Amino acid sequence: MVGGIAGLWGALIEGPRIGRFGGSGRSVALRGHSASLVVLGTFLLWFGWYGFNPGSFAKILAPYPDSDAYYGQWSAIGRTAVTTTLSGCTAALTTLFGKRVMSGHWNVTDVCNGLLGGLAAITASCSVVEPWAAVICGFVASLVLMGCNKLAEKLKYDDPLEAAQLHGGCGMWGVIFTALFASEKYVAEVYPSVANRPYGLFMGGGGRLLAAHLIQVVVIVGWVSATMGPLFFILHKLKLLRISAEDELAGMDLTRHGGFAYAYHDQDDPDQKGGFPLSRVEPAATTPQSV
Repeated sequence: MVGGIAGLWGALIEGPRIGRFGGSGRSVALRGHSASLVVLGTFLLWFGWYGFNPGSFAKILAPYPDSDAYYGQWSAIGRTAVTTTLSGCTAALTTLFGKRVMSGHWNVTDVCNGLLGGLAAITASCSVVEPWAAVICGFVASLVLMGCNKLAEKLKYDDPLEAAQLHGGCGMWGVIFTALFASEKYVAEVYPSVANRPYGLFMGGGGRLLAAHLIQVVVIVGWVSATMGPLFFILHKLKLLRISAEDELAGMDLTRHGGFAYAYHDQDDPDQKGGFPLSRVEPAATTPQSV
């Protein structure tokens, strides 16, 4: 959530990319570079999440008091991996079909963002919720992400990485979700240093944890806004945050890195050599052709 709010201020202060919104205010989807690299990067992040969530436990071989020899900290680590997987996969599938209904086509990059939204949302509660609750977390995280993207489009807010929508929106939902579904048993096992810790509202724990987490959301938004907002504003005024319009239009691969990173051949050119030409696919004829 900290990164999402910071990204929100950065994108707000710098404004949209050139050409992101047409003259009439219509949203224009700017072409990406490589869907294959997006998918590869998503899988690398997903794999790393298992080191982040289950790997955050300080000990593995630590039995819990009043439990048999087959149940201990290792059980919580396994459960954390399960909840992480379920939330991410649920969010990915929900985004896949949700965007199909909304846009009329399948989009793999939307699925990748949905997956990351589910992973971001479950991180706060991964060790203290039941696996079935993780499915709810991922489902709602996908709705939050798609809703935030729609809102950003209407407000002409351009965040190329969807950091504010994904990390900010889904992260905020994750903080609230923890206060709703944290299990009394798991909270006591994972955080044994303080007795009678508050737990989730929907699990019979009352509203103490929810009130604390709502305050936490406000504090995070306020703190990050007070620190990162001025920083981005100073960088903007010093012209250190964004490249020139000429570089942006030409592309940084050419202007800053010495050449094109990706070769596109949308218009077939018989004299052009090298690369992988992409032929334009025309719609099939609707009426039979005479011989």
